[in-house]
Amino acid sequence: MQEPRKVMLYIAMSLDGYIADKEDDLSFLSLVEKEGEDYGYSEFIKTVDTVIMGRKTYDKVLSFGIHFPHSDKKTYILTRTPRASIGNTEFYTKDISILIHAIKAEKGKHIFIDGGAQLVSLLMKEKLIDEFVISIIPIILGDGIALFKSQSPEITLELKSAIHFDSGLVQLRYFKVS
Repeated sequence: MQEPRKVMLYIAMSLDGYIADKEDDLSFLSLVEKEGEDYGYSEFIKTVDTVIMGRKTYDKVLSFGIHFPHSDKKTYILTRTPRASIGNTEFYTKDISILIHAIKAEKGKHIFIDGGAQLVSLLMKEKLIDEFVISIIPIILGDGIALFKSQSPEITLELKSAIHFDSGLVQLRYFKVS
């Protein structure tokens, strides 16, 4: 029997909880770049077949001038502005909880939430994230885009693992307690 599909947030943030600095810059992530080390990402990405991300995050990824990294997976970009699909990428304008429940009802692998903060906040309000994999980068930014908004609901979590790496990165894996 197949394991139920989970909605999984896999993201990095500064020690003080920011996923980008106040100029929306992500260069602090390079502090932990190390040749041959991907912090479990390649193993994680094999467990998902669906990606959901916010439109601002999508635009940020495209601004790097790279090939869209999730083009091989069914991807939903949450947006207010309807757009035509591009390959496996669909621009989704409706209720996110309806989408999540529909995907979870289908057979398949897990669902990867690839940012940003607005999407995470929306999913947390609906208590739709099943697993949180958060990599802590050893820097205090002092200001920026917070991963967790001040109006986030209380969600009880159970720690499944904490891994520290030579770079100073610490990766925490939590499951939502039902």
